[in-house]
Amino acid sequence: MTSTEQNEGPEIVISPISDADAGEVLTVQRAAFVSEAAIYGSVDMPPLTQTLAELEAELRSESGFTARVDGRLVGAIRYVEKDDLLLIGRIAIAPDMQGEGIGRRLLEAAEQASRAPVAELFTGSLSEANIRLYESCGYVEHERVPDGDGTAQVFLRKRLRE
Repeated sequence: MTSTEQNEGPEIVISPISDADAGEVLTVQRAAFVSEAAIYGSVDMPPLTQTLAELEAELRSESGFTARVDGRLVGAIRYVEKDDLLLIGRIAIAPDMQGEGIGRRLLEAAEQASRAPVAELFTGSLSEANIRLYESCGYVEHERVPDGDGTAQVFLRKRLRE
């Protein structure tokens, strides 16, 4: 499944993620999560500490999509299906491309590729922009799990089909 869309902004090409994308995905992931690290005051978070070998192993066991503009990888999403849930993780958008609708397009691609009736994702409670995006895409808060430092992991769900 490859799709392109031409709007007023750049042409975004969504394609299935592959092992060959690992290096670019890791670069975008690290760049994207630097702002999250600043919000939480810590760089000790899996998207920033993950190694290339760990990412390559994940790509062999998970599905996902990339977003490219003029051949440049500018976004990625990874997911797995488990127990009738589409578990979405590691949505990463290059900082200079945030706000261009890339995250929304990647979410839609993952949702359409899944047979699961419900999708779930999570973000930190201080990540207000992420929460707003997910809610605007139809996700609703399902659960908050305290992290013990005054923050929480916010789990959001969306019904995809009956």
